[in-house]
Amino acid sequence: MMYLITFHQRLSLLLIVFLLWPASASADKCLYISSYHQGYAWSDGVERGLKNTLEGKCELRQFDMDTKRNKSEDYKQKVSLDAKKLIEEWQPDVVITSDDNAARYLIKPHFKDHPVPFVFCGVNWSVDEYGFPYTNTTGIVEIAPIASLFDKIKSIQGKPSSAFYIGADTLTERKNLDRFIKAAGKRNIEMHSGLASNTAEWIEYYNLAQQYNFIIVGSNAGINDWDKTTVTEALKQYSKVMSVTNHEWMMPYSILGLTKIPEEHGEWAALAALEILKGTSPTDIPIVSNKKWEIWLNPGILKQTSIQLPESIQRKAKLVN
Repeated sequence: MMYLITFHQRLSLLLIVFLLWPASASADKCLYISSYHQGYAWSDGVERGLKNTLEGKCELRQFDMDTKRNKSEDYKQKVSLDAKKLIEEWQPDVVITSDDNAARYLIKPHFKDHPVPFVFCGVNWSVDEYGFPYTNTTGIVEIAPIASLFDKIKSIQGKPSSAFYIGADTLTERKNLDRFIKAAGKRNIEMHSGLASNTAEWIEYYNLAQQYNFIIVGSNAGINDWDKTTVTEALKQYSKVMSVTNHEWMMPYSILGLTKIPEEHGEWAALAALEILKGTSPTDIPIVSNKKWEIWLNPGILKQTSIQLPESIQRKAKLVN
C-alpha cells in the first residue's frame, strides 16, 4: 500500500528539521588544548573532570600538543601554530588549556588580550612568567602541598638534615625541584637532586638517594622508556629510606603520597568556561589555585624498610594495591 504525504505533513516535517537544525548548528563551541597526551595520568585526570562537567553543555573538541614526549623547541613551536590554526578555523567560543606549554607557546605569543576567551589550568606554581591575567584569560594554578609534605616527614623523622629529589629531566620537574629546594632551605634541609632522561638513570639516582634522610619522588613523565617492571624490581633491591611524592601516578614507587587531584583542575576550568559562555568576562573570574589533596600509602615498599609511620597517617591514607 502506498502512502501519500500531504502538503501539510511535508510542511510539518520541514518545520521540525528547521527547528532542530539551528539548535545543533548554533551550539556553543568549546576547544580543549592539552599540552601533553592521552595516556599521561595527569592529563587524563584533567580531561575526565573537564568532559564530565561539560557533557551536553557545549560542542567539545580536543587537541593534544604532545609536548611531554616531543621536547624539541622546533616541535613545540610547530604544534603551537597547528593549535593556533585550529582556533582560527573552528572559531570556538571559549578555549580551555592545560599545563604550561600551552600557556607558554600558544596563549602568550598568539592570543594575549585577544577576543577569544581562554581558561587555563595546570599551570605550575605561578603565572608571573606569562603575565596573566590578560583581558581574555582566567584559570587555576597548580601547586603542590610542599609544606604539608615536609610536615609529614617531620612527624616521622623529627628533624631530617638531607633529602634527594628524583624526577624526569623536563621543564616542569625543574620548576618543581626549584620550589622544593627553596622550601628545604627554610627548614635547614640540604637538598640534592637527579633529573633522569631514561629508566636506567632514574634507578641509578634512586640507589644514590638511599644515603640521604628521605627521597622526594617527582614525576616520571618525560622518561619515554619508563619500564614499570624494571623499576619495581629495583625498588625491592634498594629501598631503605623514606620516600614521598605529590603525584598519584608515582605512588607505585613511593612510600607516602600527598597528591594533587587533576580532576579538580578540569572541573574548575569547565565551570569557568560555562560562566564565560553565559556572558561573564574572564577578568571577572579570579585566578585561583587548587585546594584538594589525597593521602596515599604504599605498604609494599614500606615493609621493605624499618620505617614506622604514625598511626594517624596509616589510618587516613588510601592504600596502593
